[in-house]
Amino acid sequence: MTSLKHYDVVVAPIITEKSTLASEQNQVVFKVAPNATKPEIKAAVEALFSVKVKAVNTLVKKGKTKRFRGIKGKQSDVKKAVVTLEEGQTIDVTTGL
Repeated sequence: MTSLKHYDVVVAPIITEKSTLASEQNQVVFKVAPNATKPEIKAAVEALFSVKVKAVNTLVKKGKTKRFRGIKGKQSDVKKAVVTLEEGQTIDVTTGL
């Protein structure tokens, strides 16, 4: 088990319609490293954004086979983390880090 640095754990914020609706429930969605654990994700978000994290839920979106102009391609697997923040805590994902 290798120890990941905070910048390696949290890859990017995910800004979609669904994640914008989740932000009203004090939740932020991040794309994370495939081998990152929930405690690592919690520690990374707390260190990078200086907020208190209440819970972390993760999911892996499996890659699909797609065709583009007749050429087959494979989308890669993506691990997402839905981070629930404590009351009164916010992260502005539009500004960057």
